[in-house]
Order: sequence, then structure tokens, then C-alpha cells
Amino acid sequence: MATLKEPRKQQIKVNEKQMEISKGSLNGAAPITDDFEGKLVAAQHKLEQLQYQQELIEQQKAELEELTKRKEDFLDGQVNMTERLSGCLTSIDRSIYDMRQDLEDLEQTRKCFAEHQQKIDSINPDSWSREQLQKELSKAISLLDHAEDEYDEAITYFANSSHSNIFGNTKKTSKISGKLYGAQSEFTTHFRQGLAFNLPIVILGSLAIILFLTR
Repeated sequence: MATLKEPRKQQIKVNEKQMEISKGSLNGAAPITDDFEGKLVAAQHKLEQLQYQQELIEQQKAELEELTKRKEDFLDGQVNMTERLSGCLTSIDRSIYDMRQDLEDLEQTRKCFAEHQQKIDSINPDSWSREQLQKELSKAISLLDHAEDEYDEAITYFANSSHSNIFGNTKKTSKISGKLYGAQSEFTTHFRQGLAFNLPIVILGSLAIILFLTR
């Protein structure tokens, strides 16, 4: 009987050793599992960081594209607006120059007309004596002719401008001296015609008077 119990004891010892080995194997596997999980977590965290960086890069790229588009739109608008403003400024400068030129012309014309009006209004023929009449009348007619000349020049100068209506009837006036000269010429013509017609009668009458006085 003793011989039968010995193999059983040996078998029990073998099982205990196997359990110890198995337990030792399990205790040794735990650190490997923990390390793998740590690496997995680190890799997951790294992946999340990469995804965040990628999203950030894509966001920055989209913002850059938007800024680039806005910049291009601004440059196009800048060129377009600069051309429009430049053309408009040129037109305005030209208009201002023309307006200033017109203003200077009108001021000069007004000054000239005011001087003529003052001189003409100062003429009073009723104050002239019989001895002054011929001299003063010649001076007055000359002054009036000069005013008419400059008035007609102003009409011609402003004829094609927007200020032509300030002269009312733009028909040029006839000079007083011309009227007087025409009247004198007509009078002279009629006088000569009358003299030629009545000359024989005047001669016969003169002869009759002479004969009557010499008797």
C-alpha cells in the first residue's frame, strides 16, 4: 500500500508546480497588457492631435482663400473706382475751369458795361450851351458808338455760350453816328436835288432884282 501512495503524492506536487507556473505566467502577462493599452491611448491621443491640426490647417486654408478672394475683389474695385474717380475729377476740373473763365468774362463784361452806363447817364444835352452843342454832341455820339461796339462784341462773344440769353434780343444795334450820317446824306441829296430844280428860278429872280435896282 505504501508504494501506491507515493505516485499520488508526486502527482499532487506536479499539479502544484503547474499551478505555480500558471500563476507566474499570469502575473508576468499583466505588465505587457498595461503597456499595450498605454501605447494605444497615446496613439489615440496623437491621432486626435493630428486630426485637430488637420482641421486647423484646413480652417486656416479656407480663411486664406477667403482673404485672397476678398483681396482680389478689392483690387478689382480699386482699379474700377480709381478710373471712374479719375475721369470724373478730370471732367469736374474742366467744368470748374470753364466756369471760372465764364465768370471772369462776365465780370469783365459787367465792369465794361457799368462804365459805359455811368458815362452815358452822365450826359445831359439840356445843360449844353449853344456854343458847346456841336462839340459836346460829337463827343457824346462817339462815346455812344463805342458802347454800342463793345455791346455788339459781347453779343458775338457769348453767342454760343449758355449766357447768350442775358442780352435779350441779340440783334446788333445801329450806330447813332451812322443814323446821323445817313440823315445828313439824305438831307444833302434832297438839298442838291431841290437846288438843281430851283436854280433857274433863283437865277432869273436874281437878274430881275439886279435890273430893277440898276434903273
